[in-house]
Amino acid sequence: MNSAPYVGRFAPSPTGPLHFGSLVAAVASCLDARAVGGRWLLRMEDLDWPRCEPSAADAILRQLEAYGLHWDGAVLVQSQRDGAYAEALATLEELGALYPCACTRSQLTQAPRNHEGEIIYPGTCRNGLPAGSITRAWRVRVPDVSTHFHDRIHGDMQQNLAHEVGDFIVKRADGLFAYQLAVVVDDVFQGITHVVRGADLLWNTPRQIYLQSLLGLPTPVYAHVPLITNVAGQKLSKQTHAPALPDCGRGAVLTQALAALGQPPPVELMCAEPAELLAWASAHWKIENVPTQAAIANPAGAPENCLTPDP
Repeated sequence: MNSAPYVGRFAPSPTGPLHFGSLVAAVASCLDARAVGGRWLLRMEDLDWPRCEPSAADAILRQLEAYGLHWDGAVLVQSQRDGAYAEALATLEELGALYPCACTRSQLTQAPRNHEGEIIYPGTCRNGLPAGSITRAWRVRVPDVSTHFHDRIHGDMQQNLAHEVGDFIVKRADGLFAYQLAVVVDDVFQGITHVVRGADLLWNTPRQIYLQSLLGLPTPVYAHVPLITNVAGQKLSKQTHAPALPDCGRGAVLTQALAALGQPPPVELMCAEPAELLAWASAHWKIENVPTQAAIANPAGAPENCLTPDP
């Protein structure tokens, strides 16, 4: 495990306000840092700006503060970091790891998909652009070897990028830098030693580890917490119409979040203020108690006797 002083982060995308699934991820990353006296940083991942809402970033900051989740230092904003991503892209090109791709999404509809439902790139442009085509995106060439990593919740994991992902995009057809590149560059810029995030990003990890190895960057320690789903089994998100975190009964909602993380507070604290709940949780945090299975959000909310407005 990384021996550097603990630096963690929460990195929401401002496509809308935080919902219960976002809160669970934020609470887990915050508590994992606070439990060892580490720093907890905040990054606004607004890289995909066409999907972002103008007021969402400010709303997220207010929600975090209202739920007692206070970050350290200034907020890093991805949309202000294009220069750093361009520099990393240039390094990949110098290494010969980068190549242009002319493929459109419609041209790849028949390509095989992995267990996450992602297209496994068939290598159409790997040896050069087809005649008469133009560059749309830039891909990183991946080797036919398995990437191994240890997840603090899921244990030892491995993935063969060539067979399960294929050469992946680092600069998109719309000119935006891809998440995989930006997250690697930003983690090292912020000095992140530990990443605690949702399990929907678990199989992004080998791509990021591969980019770290190419760019000569350190690899953080990873942990992926269970997703929160609706009753239909869909991950809570803007696309599945997940409701925003409520402005009242915050202690009760935090109690549910802690229970989803395998850290249920004692009965006498179940309706406590967020600050008191989080103080207890940081003193009793055990990442080994975090489950691996997705949890279903309680559609009825917290017990009625807890649903009183917080001051």
